Amino acid sequence: MRIVENTAGLEQLAGELENAPYIALDTEFMRDQTYWPKLCLMQVAAPNGPAAIIDPLANGMDLAPIYRLIAKPELVKVLHAARQDIEIFWHQGDVIPDPLFDTQIAAMVCGFGDSASYETLVRKLTNAELDKSARFTDWSRRPLSNRQLEYALGDVTHLCQVYEKLAAELHRTGRESWVQEEIAALKDEDLYELDPANAWKRLKPRTSNKRFLSVLAAVSAWREIEAQTRDVPRQRILRDEALLEIAAHPPEHAEGLERIRAVPKGFAASRSGKALLEAIAAGLNLPPPNTPDIMRPRRRREPSQSTVDLLKTLLRLKAEEAKVAPRLIAGSDDIEKIAACEDDGLAVLHGWRAEVFGNDAIALREGKLALALERGEAVVVELEDE
Repeated sequence: MRIVENTAGLEQLAGELENAPYIALDTEFMRDQTYWPKLCLMQVAAPNGPAAIIDPLANGMDLAPIYRLIAKPELVKVLHAARQDIEIFWHQGDVIPDPLFDTQIAAMVCGFGDSASYETLVRKLTNAELDKSARFTDWSRRPLSNRQLEYALGDVTHLCQVYEKLAAELHRTGRESWVQEEIAALKDEDLYELDPANAWKRLKPRTSNKRFLSVLAAVSAWREIEAQTRDVPRQRILRDEALLEIAAHPPEHAEGLERIRAVPKGFAASRSGKALLEAIAAGLNLPPPNTPDIMRPRRRREPSQSTVDLLKTLLRLKAEEAKVAPRLIAGSDDIEKIAACEDDGLAVLHGWRAEVFGNDAIALREGKLALALERGEAVVVELEDE
């Protein structure tokens, strides 16, 4: 087993990998005690080439050689469920893998259902069984056992075979562009920018009350900055329920803050409590954040639940027929918008999604298609024009 524990060894490994047609990548990290993910291991493998574990915690280790490799535009980077790995690459190495292949997204297009697990793909595509007994390892501890290291390396050695099988199936079906369309969203830098000004969106408020939103934006930004600065989970600073209660009933002084049930006892008198009160006061004097999703115009008519249910049934049928995960085609919000005749800007009504489902969804809505039972199975029936 090759373990790279110094920068010189990493330079050598990167040199061996730079001419590979692709590399498989994975990371092991911890973030339950920190705001920023703590990168503990990085695993890399290439077809018919080296496979290695890189130890980012080794004394004096500089990861620049592997990040230069990840940045190479002619080298395909293969990951499974890549979003959290990319977040680490972006914040620590200032790089987003491109070209990128996410095997979880590809599996959804190839008929493996919603959010196919890595273990499932390995079992079905390589006939191998993964030992997941080391899954809950504390990857920051040293030394790691051979069993733990073998588990970590298995996450990339099998990934090469999984990638090749999925890529071949996508080529056979002509669906490479379907996958790339989804992967393009993962390469958007804005996805990984943790701007405190946008922290309020995580709480998904369901109100357009300007005062509430102004205070919520201010206190959420304060919490995010505190968590980033102290490198602790945001919930350890103050829980979501506390922020929502504060936004609903903004206290003007420490006594009022102390009376809020979700705020810990004694918090109001602390340095953080004083800073929070300042954020509340600032929020009360600021305009609300831009909230197009919350403040969208009221629907001309609410769709009936039966219409929504029919469209969901059609989605399941068409997804089964195309062997694509339904979630990849359309979400619940898309279905409700189609039912309400709010078609503008819906991705499901364009490109491959329209071919698989969107066009038929409109036809069903307009009475040109129907759903029926045939030998106990739901089927789509095309209606003749009168």
